[in-house]
Amino acid sequence: YWPPQYVIMDGDTLEPLKIVSTRGMTVDTQEYHPEPRVAAIVASHEHPEFIVNVKETGKVLLVNYEDVDNMQVTTIGAARYLHDGGWDSTKRYFLTAANKSDKIAVVDAREQRLERLIDVDKIPHPGRGANIIDPEHGPVWVTSALGNEKITYIGTDPVNHPDKAWTVVRVLMGQGGGSLFVKSHPNSKNLWVDTPLNPDTKISQSIAVFDIDNPDAGFEVLPIAEWANLGDGPKRVVQPEYNQAGDEVWFSVWNGKDQRSALVVVDDKTRKLKAVLDDPRLITPTGKFN
Repeated sequence: YWPPQYVIMDGDTLEPLKIVSTRGMTVDTQEYHPEPRVAAIVASHEHPEFIVNVKETGKVLLVNYEDVDNMQVTTIGAARYLHDGGWDSTKRYFLTAANKSDKIAVVDAREQRLERLIDVDKIPHPGRGANIIDPEHGPVWVTSALGNEKITYIGTDPVNHPDKAWTVVRVLMGQGGGSLFVKSHPNSKNLWVDTPLNPDTKISQSIAVFDIDNPDAGFEVLPIAEWANLGDGPKRVVQPEYNQAGDEVWFSVWNGKDQRSALVVVDDKTRKLKAVLDDPRLITPTGKFN
């Protein structure tokens, strides 16, 4: 986030090779912004490029790192304020939330252009999103929202489902607003949706899980924070992440820095508690990565 810049580094030594400011004009009002933050960076699977979300200007930068002394940057006007995003299942298209504008921007990384701006509501926050196969609409990418309980499915297959591609094909109702992350896995039939910022503690301390093959059946609620048995604190359940095999889901139970936190491991198939890790060295845990 700060300072407003991105840095190209040597992959072996992490020596900074090029520092580039993100200061510039906003995509909509064309006003100068002095401190636009970098909200997300991913590596392209199509070109030697980093895809850089510049939050307050609403621009996506495709930064070619082949020659940092003569660096080529493609600037794509999307919408404000850009935040998290992730790939579709083919890793050609990057879908990212412009949460201030209530939109999802779709970037074609192969053709290096904006594919579509999709209206969603309210304040989408996908994390990396979730790629699943919808029983009616085929391949979709899923986002939840901070501002309401909606879980939005967006079609992502322009080849076999061209009429569904880059449109909202399904909206489910979850526990409530305040969601930050959705998660699934190619080997799973579950879609997990957290709600750590919901004001109702029953919602912020639990997780909703949907059956991918039967999305209209509603969701099951698992009492993750209760299983952790931590005592006092907000105990916000956040950021489901799978193990590599896709048979376990790990949840962070986020407490105050002077309170006990934990990681809770759930069996993905049975949706039953598998383990609780509450080592004192776990202080306000969030992301988990393989």
